Amino acid sequence: MQDLKENAMSANEENDGRLSFNQAIAYVKQTGKDAFTAMPVFGEDGDDEEARAEGARVFIISPDEEEGWTVRFVAGPFFSNAFAANDIIPYNEIPDHVRELRYIPTHCEDEWLEEQIQILIGKLTQAAGVGDQMPDYESQPIKTAGPDAVFPVHFLGRGEPH
Repeated sequence: MQDLKENAMSANEENDGRLSFNQAIAYVKQTGKDAFTAMPVFGEDGDDEEARAEGARVFIISPDEEEGWTVRFVAGPFFSNAFAANDIIPYNEIPDHVRELRYIPTHCEDEWLEEQIQILIGKLTQAAGVGDQMPDYESQPIKTAGPDAVFPVHFLGRGEPH
């Protein structure tokens, strides 16, 4: 019975329009467009059933003339113009959990990477044609971090260097 459930879930995943990491790379290389995935970040009370996401981690696979493709990692708290990360992840440092995620075909403009994380996600989902249910975050008041702002490492989701 468990195998039937797993097969049904796998079939649903295959038909939901999202791509595996390898499929996303092939899509990016063939079309010259982007693919992305986003993961919520919960605070210290993340185990609580009523916990709310405090921010997000976004992975964007983009075409690159030299390498063929790159993975950009953007992370930060919601409703803030400050990011905990906005980096290209070298191919040999892409964590396994990022390779296990499912990606949505989209496109991404460079200036979107300067927006608040929830606006970035909204624009990526709208460009993918799946953003109809996203709230209008662009009209919300903007909060900025001071020069002494420090972000918790849990937003990055990276372990200690080996």
